[in-house]
Amino acid sequence: MMHGNVIWRGELLENIKDHNADVAVIEAGLSGLSAAKILHERGLNAIVLEARDRVGGRTYTLRNEDVTYVDLGGSYVGPTQNRILRLADEFGIQTFLTQDTEDLIFHSKGRSKKITGAVPPVSGLLATLDVNNLFREIDEMGEEIPVDAPWDAPHAEEWDKMTVKEFFNQTIWTKGAWKLGEQTVNVCVTSESHEVSLLWFLWYLRQCGGSNRILSTDNGGQCRHVILAVPLPLQTRLTFDPPLPSLRNQLIQRVPMGSVIKTFVYYDRPFWQEKGHSGTAIIEDEEALVEFTFADTKPDSTKPAIMGLILAGRAKTCVALTKEERRDRICKLYARVFDTDQALKWVHYEELNWLAEQWSGGCYSAMMPPGFLTTFGRELRKPVGRIHFAGTETATEWSGYMEGAVQAGERAAREILFERGEINQSEIWKEEPENKVIVILFHI
Repeated sequence: MMHGNVIWRGELLENIKDHNADVAVIEAGLSGLSAAKILHERGLNAIVLEARDRVGGRTYTLRNEDVTYVDLGGSYVGPTQNRILRLADEFGIQTFLTQDTEDLIFHSKGRSKKITGAVPPVSGLLATLDVNNLFREIDEMGEEIPVDAPWDAPHAEEWDKMTVKEFFNQTIWTKGAWKLGEQTVNVCVTSESHEVSLLWFLWYLRQCGGSNRILSTDNGGQCRHVILAVPLPLQTRLTFDPPLPSLRNQLIQRVPMGSVIKTFVYYDRPFWQEKGHSGTAIIEDEEALVEFTFADTKPDSTKPAIMGLILAGRAKTCVALTKEERRDRICKLYARVFDTDQALKWVHYEELNWLAEQWSGGCYSAMMPPGFLTTFGRELRKPVGRIHFAGTETATEWSGYMEGAVQAGERAAREILFERGEINQSEIWKEEPENKVIVILFHI
């Protein structure tokens, strides 16, 4: 079935020739759609191919009577994410502030306490100094890394051979700082510290603005160009003729997706507000499914819910549970965290297990293991003939976020415009004016 210039799975590809397309964009997520939009505005005929029966990729808004609407994928944006905010303005999509002005809850060892700021407290002077040293060193190391070429960093080879866990072993001295470091990896990149390259993790934080910022995608049947916006691991499912170059072929075999289940528990009223809480909680207990919560209430105060993220190793483990078992364990956890049995009185539950999404493979983005960036990083954005690569993993700002997806899609489109002689090379990487809308920051 065809809708505009998007061809869904099941549509005969022979029909592409009827469009006389200049560019075929593979995958209708934010990155692919952003690329197609730029090309369309320049008068090119871009056709978008999508395997799902919907657009949006790793963004997905569910609508039903129980929730009205809920974003089970990408939804939150923040300062310096100017491209996605520009698109929201252009299409008349209103943003609203999340409830982040009240105290947060930090739950550890079965006890909850209010805190202020984005980083949970640690107990003792040594642990506090340890935490400060950890994040100061992370940011200072990140300053050495070029956002567009992390493999050229002075210590790239050394850092890319290390996992984040090995760096923690060398840097952290206290248990409290260790727990916080592990939780930072879980929340930021939906992975465990032993899975990811230190160089990639440092670059990831750097291109998002640092640790403080990140915590607070011929004619007829032969289209002239292709933009591939499919998540990196899923590109192995495509057949390329002629075959991809050796390093590109090996690149896509080495990057797994992160692991996250996004959950929403709905209640008849926002009981957390009655207790003076914002609904935001950082949960450190090892047996807890959810590590981070956020209030999700519509601007008109209807459909109050708590959004909770099941991350990294916990997500991999709890997929063996049923949806109902996950819901019940989460509600019991919230009863302890918010210190009220009202958390047990749910009225509706929604979740999206991104590990099971066959056309995403996981979320937020692909994670890069040790050795990847220095061996394959230069191939990430390098065109192969007339194939150009988009997707949030290829961004140089806010990679892994909706903002990165837009930047990557627009950059890939401008690469084609440059090849066609319609823009100068200097215009490929276009700076985005600051958008002063104040909103809360988060991945999905």
